[in-house]
Amino acid sequence: VLCAVFLPVIFMDGLTGEMYRQFAVAISVSVILSGIVALTLTPALCSMLLKSKVHAPRETGFLGGFNRWFGVLRNGYVRVTKSIIDHWFIGLSVFAGLMLGLWYLFSIVPSSLVPSEDQGYIIMAYKTPPAASLSRTMAVTDVMNKRILEQDDVRSLMTFSGFDLLASAQKTNAGVSFIMLKDWDERPELKQSSAELAHSLPGLGSDLLDGQMFAFNPPPIIGLSSTGGFEFYVQNRGSSDFIEMEKQLHAFLDLANKQPELTGVNTTFDINTPQYRLTLDREKALSLGVPVADVFSTMQATFGSLYVNDFTLYGRSFQVNLQSEEDFRTSPDDLGKVFVRADSGSLVPLRSLLQVERIVGPDTVSRFNGFPAAKVLGNPAEGYSSGDALAALERVADEALSSDFDLGWVGSSYQEKASSGSGSQAFILAVLMVFLILAAQYERWIIPAAVILAVPFALLGAILATWVRGLENDIYFQIGLVCLIGLASKNAILIVEFAMQKQRQGMSIADSAIEAIRLRFRPIVMTSLAFTLGCLPLALSSGAGAASRTSLGTGVIGGMLLATFLATVFVPLFYVLLATAGERFKRSK
Repeated sequence: VLCAVFLPVIFMDGLTGEMYRQFAVAISVSVILSGIVALTLTPALCSMLLKSKVHAPRETGFLGGFNRWFGVLRNGYVRVTKSIIDHWFIGLSVFAGLMLGLWYLFSIVPSSLVPSEDQGYIIMAYKTPPAASLSRTMAVTDVMNKRILEQDDVRSLMTFSGFDLLASAQKTNAGVSFIMLKDWDERPELKQSSAELAHSLPGLGSDLLDGQMFAFNPPPIIGLSSTGGFEFYVQNRGSSDFIEMEKQLHAFLDLANKQPELTGVNTTFDINTPQYRLTLDREKALSLGVPVADVFSTMQATFGSLYVNDFTLYGRSFQVNLQSEEDFRTSPDDLGKVFVRADSGSLVPLRSLLQVERIVGPDTVSRFNGFPAAKVLGNPAEGYSSGDALAALERVADEALSSDFDLGWVGSSYQEKASSGSGSQAFILAVLMVFLILAAQYERWIIPAAVILAVPFALLGAILATWVRGLENDIYFQIGLVCLIGLASKNAILIVEFAMQKQRQGMSIADSAIEAIRLRFRPIVMTSLAFTLGCLPLALSSGAGAASRTSLGTGVIGGMLLATFLATVFVPLFYVLLATAGERFKRSK
């Protein structure tokens, strides 16, 4: 059963499928090896280590006191179980109430793809006024570097001026810093976490009027996106120009930043960058015998760069690019110093063929899915999950954007939207697989249902513990749910199996169920507590990767506790009701 729950999820695709697969393979192989050892090595060790003569349980000391206390607990569970079986309608009503609570908790616990991790560094992006020079940008980054390094929680940093990480483009008015934090044991408080520092460090530059700063926690999975938080494009699917696109975008951003679920929503799109427009007088060039292609190649080689060829040196290939020195391409006046040769052999100054006009326009133009698009980034606000943030963004898009504009998700946001519902699919397939395995084992269709009905108690405990700790319904939590299907079924199988044995020995259905809980209560509690205590370090972990371990461990511990101490009371009731229904069906046939 423990292997069967992971069999369907091995074949899931996408990012979530890959993460499920890693856990599925690891746990399944370990369970198989554990089963082989239990069936081969354990009996041999028992014959060597167990005492040859039977001894009575201790009645004194700590062990004696523990045995007496555990006996009282077991007898109490037996009495409660007998009472629930006798008053089965009340038991089913309580079960229905618990299922309503399960549905309610799943509806209020926020969802996300993976939890944000403290990876020991944060990313800070800088932006100076449009078309600002690189030296102007470096002046801002130098001031910020000094202020950041003075912070107690910062160890070092590395800054790249002239690169826009958000737009993945080289810009003189942009920069990015990778800020390395001190070790996790030197930052024990919540305000010292990378997420909190990402909120506070940009405030160090609040007095710098020449630049803006945005700090981000890195993505929890490297390569999933350029920064943490959410990332998407506003696509222009119609025929609107850049001016209309900017109006739509700013209306969207203004409304988005007013939403309580969102913070720091901004864009890399800017149509107010000062530019020069060069218009070639083609008729004049034709009359002077100047080829148009020569005009463009000359401009590219002089004011940009022109690829010539490759050459090989030291076993490597290098490019040859033609480009003027910086001093000869600093202003439009330099166009008068560049000449192009006409067909007659005479030299014609470029300035005489070109009309120079100062304009403003976008510094970079992005396309997404073939449409002109503007990249937007941001973070969920404190106390909200990424799922809440994406839902808020879709709501804002419906209100602020016209029908020609739409959202296109990328990075972790795309993966979260694409994986929506995959957790439910994995859970349903795992439950179905367990049911079929048990149906084949018992050669019945009704009895396995008594085992499957123990699973909702594990789910209730998992989601309750997650809600109490303020965590989210993410992939790691869902992986824990799949594990709980097998573990909760294991406990129920112990009860159902012994109940069936006692029934075959002549006991009534109700008495056999009560006897089964009396006999198997101690092993169920022992194995479940051993597993729960083993998961305790996950739920209480700290440092690198703590968020994912906490999400997994909290759900599993909560689910196992409820599956151990609550499901064991209801499984005998389910067995009695289903076995009785099966007997009546047989007699009717």
